[in-house]
Amino acid sequence: MEGRVQIPSLVHFFPYQYHQSRIHYKQLSDGHGLKIMEVRTSLAEVRSKRGLAAKELAAKVGVSRQTIHSIEAGLYVPNTAVSLKLARFLDTTVEQLFQLEPELEEAEKAEEVFILGEASSLPKGQPLRLARVHGRTIAVVPDPGSWGLQPTDAVLLSHIRGGKGNVNAKVRLLGNAWRSEARILLAGCDPSASLLAHTLERQGFELVIAFENSSRALELLHEGLVHVAGTHLAEKANSEMDLVPITKQFPRNALAIYSFAMWKEGLVVTQGNPKKIAGIEDLSRKGVRITNREPGAGCRRLLDDTLKKHGILSHQVNGYDLITHGQLPAARLVASGKVDCCVSTQVSALTMGLDFVPLAEKPYLLVLRRSDLTLPAIEALMGTLSRASYRREVEACVGYDMRRAGDRLL
Repeated sequence: MEGRVQIPSLVHFFPYQYHQSRIHYKQLSDGHGLKIMEVRTSLAEVRSKRGLAAKELAAKVGVSRQTIHSIEAGLYVPNTAVSLKLARFLDTTVEQLFQLEPELEEAEKAEEVFILGEASSLPKGQPLRLARVHGRTIAVVPDPGSWGLQPTDAVLLSHIRGGKGNVNAKVRLLGNAWRSEARILLAGCDPSASLLAHTLERQGFELVIAFENSSRALELLHEGLVHVAGTHLAEKANSEMDLVPITKQFPRNALAIYSFAMWKEGLVVTQGNPKKIAGIEDLSRKGVRITNREPGAGCRRLLDDTLKKHGILSHQVNGYDLITHGQLPAARLVASGKVDCCVSTQVSALTMGLDFVPLAEKPYLLVLRRSDLTLPAIEALMGTLSRASYRREVEACVGYDMRRAGDRLL
């Protein structure tokens, strides 16, 4: 791949590393370690000589003004297409805009971080992804459900109990990519977030995903530990009143809320539906066993609301207290035959090859602080939601209704 060197070992691939006005990335040296390569940029100097404003250059190249400033500040490297467009419009070469220089090998460093999730149960050596969020270093365990090794920024050295500054662990750093403003952190439960991450990566940005339920995602946003929270706690999204379950814990005018998708929630059942589960009332039948979601999950709320509407008590449902964290893990339990049913989304059923009994259609929303709207990666994310090609991809892969994707609701 252009601009990257694949590392054929258990040392994970590290994308671009960033530092001040210079941009770093790592490549294999002579087999004894990783060597830092430094990219210097002269974009600001060349643009100034041409008498161009950043806004004007951005419009010609097809990126945002903030993106031009971030390139000039050394916050991230543009992809090949953008680099070629910059060189063409400025009547120069890519080599004159970006110069590559080797540096010394980087010594291993340690960092104190805050790990999202159940940090205390993680073993020493646990691989972690890192991101800078409002001045803090936040760590996330890579998706355990993915095949193969995941990109890694650090490994766990030790836990910190009662640490100051909202930290709970010390890690050994494996690079500096996580320091970049081109990387943002999203907490949510949408399985299609990986599609969004891949699309942003092609634009030179990184989306790190923390798989958390809707309530916990909002808590993390409130605590300033993530850039974006995904949630499906709102029943509708047609007025500010509909958004109260989301906005009630934040100061007035602190949030920006965008539509992502309309998706179906319901009962995920074994292929062929051998237990003939047709609705929520069947969950109280003898011989039907479910797995539930943790408190705070949108699907848990749907189950509780629907049981109440039908006059069914929780103790009448076999498996109500069997908790599984996450949509896909719950669906996997159904696929394994250990339970007959779970409440989840249609995409969970499709992914696992299971049957689906719809109960409701709800909006899945992206929530962020208004103060983060000018971050280049956030601008790229919102621009991606509005692209017809991206909407078609998500609709085709997971069956969401993406017609309102990117619409600002608040």
